[in-house]
Amino acid sequence: MGQEKGSSSVSSSPLQYFSLMTLSPGIGSPFPWHREMKSEERGLTLIQLLVACANQVAAGSVENANIGLEYISHLASPDGDTMQRIAAYFTEALADRMLKGWPGLHKALNSTKISSISEEILVQRLFFELFPFLRLSYVITNQAIIEAMDGEKVVHIIDLNCFEPAQWINLLQLLKARPEGPPHLRITGIHEHKEVLELMAHCLNEEAEKLDIPFQFHPVVSKLENLDFECLRVKTGEALAISSVLQLHSLLAFDDDMLRRNSPSASKNLNSAVHLQRVLQTNPLTLGDFLEKDVVNFYSPSPDSASSSSPLCFGSSGKMGTFLNALRGLSPKLMVVTEQESNHNAHSLMDRVTEALNFYGALFDCLELTISRTSVERQKVEKMLFGEEIKNIVACEGIERKERHEKLEKWIPRLEFAGFGRVPMSYHGRLQATRLLQSNGYNGYKLKEEKGCLVICWQDRPLFSISAWRFRMYSS
Repeated sequence: MGQEKGSSSVSSSPLQYFSLMTLSPGIGSPFPWHREMKSEERGLTLIQLLVACANQVAAGSVENANIGLEYISHLASPDGDTMQRIAAYFTEALADRMLKGWPGLHKALNSTKISSISEEILVQRLFFELFPFLRLSYVITNQAIIEAMDGEKVVHIIDLNCFEPAQWINLLQLLKARPEGPPHLRITGIHEHKEVLELMAHCLNEEAEKLDIPFQFHPVVSKLENLDFECLRVKTGEALAISSVLQLHSLLAFDDDMLRRNSPSASKNLNSAVHLQRVLQTNPLTLGDFLEKDVVNFYSPSPDSASSSSPLCFGSSGKMGTFLNALRGLSPKLMVVTEQESNHNAHSLMDRVTEALNFYGALFDCLELTISRTSVERQKVEKMLFGEEIKNIVACEGIERKERHEKLEKWIPRLEFAGFGRVPMSYHGRLQATRLLQSNGYNGYKLKEEKGCLVICWQDRPLFSISAWRFRMYSS
């Protein structure tokens, strides 16, 4: 039933394999078999269909992709189990990518979508509350700042994504407890929405006044890529720290043309999909096995397929290099960077799809084991945050594709090339983060050390990395 070895013809579609599956068809529905499937079997079938469908989208085969989407629609559900929910958002993303071939149709179908500032604040707040990732990042970052600023009398912090007051309220409280007393603290908050910064200013000024700490909040309304460094008002004599939480990767979109490589051919992807189907037929796996082990990793991106694998990409001519050089030029005593620990920046669509299936599969699993399927909060964060990120990774290219997450193995040489040196992660910071997990019942989450940095895992799957840096002289 599979394609002959060595064949590269897209016309012999992997989707034809599924049309021949003996799934006991009944009466009254063209897809009656999906009601008889157990969760694990349905999950595996959805993965197979998604991989095959993504191959057809990558190959530009609209007819075959449409067949695949129709099959998947009878199995996927945004309020079902983990795999059903993931499939619903990946099919939406694949369909959106196909529709971009008809700009008029795509614009018409999206013309009434409105994303308000209040919705953006809400979904970020839900992510903060439903997962421990940001809490852990804040605890580790704040402890690193406390240790780096020991004895300093004037401290300036630049927050590249200033939207959550909890981090800096905690830091104010820690500074108040210093034996030598608190320093004069200035926080420069950067965000593209003025309303977010106004809320931050109100919360932080109120807390500083309550604690009797000399404090200034300096708002800078700007997108990160348009940031005017003169507006940061860094002064001589102040000790500077920079906090970047899930921000730097967006700058990679501006370097896309310089870094672009040839993507793997559609025929190679097609043969891979057929082989994957055969593997699944002879090696039955559970859904957890599938998401965590080598079957999805069959498509794992090779170094050559990633857009930033070449040392040339770490030069200073691109947006990322220019931005990092400007940060280094501020001479920070400390910079703490939190990023998604996944490679969603490959030029190959199949590489991105399969890597994203692994990454978001773990995030959806986190919610499946901790929150009711009918939770409105869960549905909102899945649709408004994860669903939109998946759509950006899968459906967008060029400057529109902002969710270009990369792993530590890429960030470390990039930051070192820009003139930053790694700072060992604080033992006390890690201890506090471990206690936070234990005291709040965050079962299943782990902290691991990797290359002198910390990685937050769900079970054994790395999801977010935290690294600390300081500027160094080029002559050192």
